[in-house]
Formats: sequence, structure tokens, C-alpha cells
Amino acid sequence: MPIRTNRGRAAVYRRLWGFPLRSPRHLVGTVIAVALLVSAIGVLVPQALGPRDRKSPQPAGIAAPSSTAAATTAASTPMATRLTAPLVQPTSAAPNPDALNVAKLWARAWVNHPAGTTQAQWLDGLRPYTTEEYLAATMSTVDIANITATRVTGEPSVVSSFTSSLNVVIPTDGPKLSITVSEVAGGWRVSQYDQAS
Repeated sequence: MPIRTNRGRAAVYRRLWGFPLRSPRHLVGTVIAVALLVSAIGVLVPQALGPRDRKSPQPAGIAAPSSTAAATTAASTPMATRLTAPLVQPTSAAPNPDALNVAKLWARAWVNHPAGTTQAQWLDGLRPYTTEEYLAATMSTVDIANITATRVTGEPSVVSSFTSSLNVVIPTDGPKLSITVSEVAGGWRVSQYDQAS
């Protein structure tokens, strides 16, 4: 029987829109149905439209590059996500005496901060043995008041040694120092340090 009055239509619309709120089961069923409908539309609409060229449109007056030029460019540039060669592994080597000497001198300069020494004076003592980057980025933030060591108490022991770097542990009257010495343009320089366990 057709609906002939506005009041009758309103009652039908109320029943339709009120259906999800009648019970929790109706609400869950409605949510699932809407989610399925949205997913189906998301899958079917792109397939119905077909594959699209995702390249940005060329402005008027600019000619598109020829396929030969594009193929040459693509062939000459390697893909950024692919490794073109195996990763270079460091080569083990006997400890370099110059690197060991730099580590010792750096450790002596690190513990040398008698009362009245300023931060700038302490950094100047480390400068000949430290890379400029490490001195500026890390060593300039060290508070010498927090350094409890006052002297080096032993010889460095080598933890690992490679052709271009060396890692040693040097004992002090405070914490042990783990020092990494790297070969740079100016010779061997300390590029990192930490407290050893």
C-alpha cells in the first residue's frame, strides 16, 4: 500500500533510521554492513575506472621528454633502494703504535683538570688529539666538574683493532675510559669515548 501522507512517510523514515538503535545487535550489524559497503566501494571503484597514468600533467608549451631520453636516464642512474655492492667490512689489523699513543695522550689530557682550569683550557688540551667534529659536538658539552678521575693508572688494553680505527680501554683512578681512535686526514684522532664497564 503506497504512503500517501507526510505523517506516514515520517513514520517510515523514523523506523529506518531508528533500526540501528533498537538493540546492540542491530547496531553491530549495521556497523558491519556499512564497513563492508565502504570496503567494497573502495575496491570496485578503482577497478571500474581502470589503470590511470599517475604522472603529473605537463604544463602547456613544454614538450614531454622522448622515450629514448627517458630510457637513457633511467639506465644511467642506479636505483636508490638497491645495494650496488656488498657492504665494506673493516679489515682487522695489528694495533697501530701511533693510535695507541694518541689514546694515551688523550686520556692524560682528559684527566688533567686541576682546580681553576676553565672549560676552554681543558678543551685546548684535548684539541690536538680529538677530531674537530667530536670536539665541537660532544666534548664541548662535558662539564669538567663531573670528571672524578685525576690520573691515568695503567696502559691501554686493545679491545678491537682495524686498519683505520682502534678501540682501547684505559684505566684511571676514576672510571675506565673506552676510547675509539680513528685515522683522519691529520693522522690518528679520538672520535669517541665512554665510560667502560
